[in-house]
Amino acid sequence: MTETATRNDSKALDGFLQSFTSLEPTWSKNGQAWLQPIRRAAIARLKAIGFPTVHDEDWRFTNLSPFVTTAFQPAAAASVDAASLTPWALDGCNCTRLVFVNGRFALGLSTLSALPAGVRAGSLAQTLTGDRAALESHLARHEDFQNEAFSALNTAFLTDGAFVSVPRGTVVETPIHVLYVTVPESAAIATHPRTLVVTGEDSQVSVVEDFVSLGDGAHLSNAVTELVVGAGSVVGHYLIQRENRQAFHVSTLRGQQARGSSLTSHTVLLGGALTRRNIHPVLAGEGGECLINGLFMGNDRQHMDNYMKVEHASPRCESRQVYKGILDGQSHGVFHGRIIVHKDAQKTDAKQTNMNLLLSEDAQIDTKPQLEIYADDVKCTHGATVGQIDEEAIFYLRSRGLSDASARALLLCAFAGDMLQRMKIEPVRRHLERLVTQWVPQGNLLEGLR
Repeated sequence: MTETATRNDSKALDGFLQSFTSLEPTWSKNGQAWLQPIRRAAIARLKAIGFPTVHDEDWRFTNLSPFVTTAFQPAAAASVDAASLTPWALDGCNCTRLVFVNGRFALGLSTLSALPAGVRAGSLAQTLTGDRAALESHLARHEDFQNEAFSALNTAFLTDGAFVSVPRGTVVETPIHVLYVTVPESAAIATHPRTLVVTGEDSQVSVVEDFVSLGDGAHLSNAVTELVVGAGSVVGHYLIQRENRQAFHVSTLRGQQARGSSLTSHTVLLGGALTRRNIHPVLAGEGGECLINGLFMGNDRQHMDNYMKVEHASPRCESRQVYKGILDGQSHGVFHGRIIVHKDAQKTDAKQTNMNLLLSEDAQIDTKPQLEIYADDVKCTHGATVGQIDEEAIFYLRSRGLSDASARALLLCAFAGDMLQRMKIEPVRRHLERLVTQWVPQGNLLEGLR
């Protein structure tokens, strides 16, 4: 990548500031005036702090020069044929699907299956206009746009996305699939989808966020998801990123967990030119638990940065981070995992594991597991490994009749499959197993072994 640009030398920032000035008057006319002070505070903060550089510790392994030197335009409305979305469906899953095209809810492409009484799943824009009370106490109240530039950018341009609300004691049996589709244009475009999930006490729901591109062309998907997990409730969140190889993708998951709640985050990164995935759960209530499970697979010159910050703010909580990376070509992966145990979070049980396979001499991984412990009665561990495919295992499989290519593909799928087995929703797991097999070099050779 090119030399790092300074904060003040940013075509991207200038373009976003100009776009905000031109779009803001339209937002204040559609019933969303109550959100304007938050939007203005966010854009002011973005202007003040600028985009991060490699001199920022949390971004030291990711050079944003290709991003900040690109002038992005707001994505225009686009028309998409329903048949073009067939490859992105979750096969065998009769579930609610919310489709957004270039950041706008597409009712005609969505499937609004029957949901339990009181459950809401739909457009955030419609709720912003028609039901302020449902959003005001949660929207933009948890994610930190004061210190995170991309969260500030998303909040400044907050107009649409998915809103899911599950009342107390309700179980949603099938996942809610949120498909964010970008249709690239001749110029680089940007979308800023916002997802808000709010669950009542003792409820249960799973949400799948899926980011795809229809066609080639540079674009930015800058997404923020806020999960408000009620006491005793169980929330599963999946993110699948498979955009085109010109895409910039930044997604942030912020979880606020109440007493006795359970949050599971699954991430699979396959696409994009430059990807940054931020995950920040806060275990704010006693007895909560959290699992962060992820897989990133890069080749060519892809750059995939994974940043985790798990905050233990209450006693007797448990967290697990398990992340795996497979890197080929000249790709570059990053894992930066932080566990912060606050003073009052006694009896914390936290573990962090990162394992990586490099398939070529030019592939690179930077891994930084980190513990910050301010309590004195905790059990915390962390570790990271970097290696190559075990040649002894290859020899063993070849001695059993497999070709060299089949043996390597089988070992790679087994390495990735460990992550996929933690996914409890069978249609999603099968879908991701197919995607992983397609990615693996000569993974098609395994079809005859199934």
